[in-house]
Amino acid sequence: MHSPSEAAAVPLTNPVTNGTFCPQSRRRFVLVAAILASALGFIDGSILAIATPAIRVNLGASLAEAQWISNAYALTLSALILAGGAAGDRFGLRRAFVAGIALFILASLACALAPNAIVLIAFRALQGIGAAIMVPGSLAIIAKAYPKKERGRAIGIWAAASALTTALGPVFGGFVLSAFGDGIWRAIFAINLPLGLISIWLLLAKVPADAPTEKRSLDLGGAALATLAFGALAYGLTSMSASGEGLMAGPSIAAGVVLLAVFIVFELRQREPMIDLGLFRVGAFAGANVATFFLYFALSANLFYLPMLLIAGWGLSTAEVGFIFLPLSASIALLSGPVGKLSDRIGPRFPIACGSLVVAFAFAGLALLTYAGIHNFWTGTLPLMGLMGLGMALVVSPLSTAIMTAVEDKDTGAASGINNAVSRIGGLIAVAAMGSLAAWVYANALDASATSGIPGFGEPAPAGLAPAIDATRLAASDAAFAAVSSVTALLCLLAAVIAWTTIPGDRLPWPRRAEDTPG
Repeated sequence: MHSPSEAAAVPLTNPVTNGTFCPQSRRRFVLVAAILASALGFIDGSILAIATPAIRVNLGASLAEAQWISNAYALTLSALILAGGAAGDRFGLRRAFVAGIALFILASLACALAPNAIVLIAFRALQGIGAAIMVPGSLAIIAKAYPKKERGRAIGIWAAASALTTALGPVFGGFVLSAFGDGIWRAIFAINLPLGLISIWLLLAKVPADAPTEKRSLDLGGAALATLAFGALAYGLTSMSASGEGLMAGPSIAAGVVLLAVFIVFELRQREPMIDLGLFRVGAFAGANVATFFLYFALSANLFYLPMLLIAGWGLSTAEVGFIFLPLSASIALLSGPVGKLSDRIGPRFPIACGSLVVAFAFAGLALLTYAGIHNFWTGTLPLMGLMGLGMALVVSPLSTAIMTAVEDKDTGAASGINNAVSRIGGLIAVAAMGSLAAWVYANALDASATSGIPGFGEPAPAGLAPAIDATRLAASDAAFAAVSSVTALLCLLAAVIAWTTIPGDRLPWPRRAEDTPG
C-alpha cells in the first residue's frame, strides 16, 4: 500500500511512463475507483425498477410521477453525457471524474431523504447531471491510465465487474426490499454514499492528476437545448397518462419537436458542436443508431414496466422479481467476447439482425403470455427474459463494432458518445410513451367492466380488495403490459430490418466456399 504523501511525489501534470499519466503501481487504484463509480450507476438504475412499486406506496406517487422518477435522471444524463465527456478533456479526467462522483453521491443522499415524489424527481435530475460526468469518465480514465498493451485487460476487468454488479444488484436489492418493507427503498440511494466516498478517496489519495488534453468547448448551449427538447417531448408523452394534464400533451410534444429542430440548426452552426451531425450522413452509422434507438427503447420499456406488473399486478415479491435482470447481465458477460470475435470475422450485420429478431420473439412471447393471463414467472416469464438476454448479447458487441467501423478513426470517440446518448434517449422516450399506452389500455379495460375503486396501473392493490374487482384489475394490468410488449416486439423487428439493410457484413456466419470467393 502507498500513503497519500507518496502520491504527492509523483509529477501531477506530466505523463509518467508509456505515454500514460499514472505510474504502474497506482493503476490498480484507478481501476478499482472506476469499477466502484460504475457500480453506483448500474446498481442504482437496475434496483430502482423493482423498487418503483414500493416508492409509489411510500410516497403516494402517481404513474406519471413514477415515470419522472426514472426520466428526470435519464433526461439530464442523456442530454449532458457528451458535454460531460468533453469536461474530462478540458479540465482533466481525474478532476472531472471526482466532481461527477461527488455530485452523484450528494444528489443520491438527497434522494434518500426526499419527503415526496416531486422532491425526489428534482434530485434525480441532479443525480443525472453527476452521472453525465461520471459515466464517460469511468472508462476514459482507465484508457488514459493504462498503456495500450495493458488497456484491453483492464477494460475487460472493468466490464466484467460492471456486469456482475448489474446482475447481482437487483437480486440483492429484491431480497432487502422483501425483508425490510417498502420504506427500505431509501437505502438504494444511501448505499451510494460509502461507495462514492471510497472511490473519491482512491482517486485523490492514490492517483496523480492528469493534464487536460485539449481546451474543448463544452457546448453548454447545445446541452441546454437538448435538455429542453427531450424534456418537452418526455413531458408531453407522459402527460397522456396523467389525469388532468392530458391537454398539455399536444403543445408539449409540438414544443419538443420545434426545440429539437432548433437544436439541430444550432449544432450545425457550432465550430465545436456537442454532436457532429455530419456523421449521420454515413448510412451504416445512421442505421446502427436507429437500430440502437429501437432496441434500447424496447429494452427500457420492458425492464421498467415488467417489474410493475409482476409486483403490483401479480403480487410477486421483490426478491423473486429481482432475478429478471440476471439473464441479461449474465448473457452479455458470457457471450460478448465470442460474439465480438464472430462479428470481427463476418461483419456486424448478421449478429445484430439475428439478435434483434431473438429479442423481438422474446417480447412477443411476453405479450402472448400476459394477454393470455398466464402468470407463470419461473417457467414462463423468466425463460423469456433469458431469451431476451441471449438476443441482446448477440447485439451489444457487434453494435459497437458497427458504430466504430462506420466512421474514420479520428471520429470513433465522437461516434461512441453519440451512440451512448442515443441508447439513453431511447430509454427516456420509451418510459414516457409506453407508460401512456399502458395507462390508456388499462383505463379502457376497466371502463368496459364499469368497475370503480380500482387502483391505477402499476399501483399495488389495497388490502381487502374484493376478488371480482381484483380479477378485473389483474386482467387490465395484463392487457396493458401486453400492449407495451407488442409494440416493443415490432420495434425490435424493425431494428433487425434496418440493421440488415444498412450495416455491412457477410450474409452468413460461415466461411465462403472457394468458388464463391472473388478472383
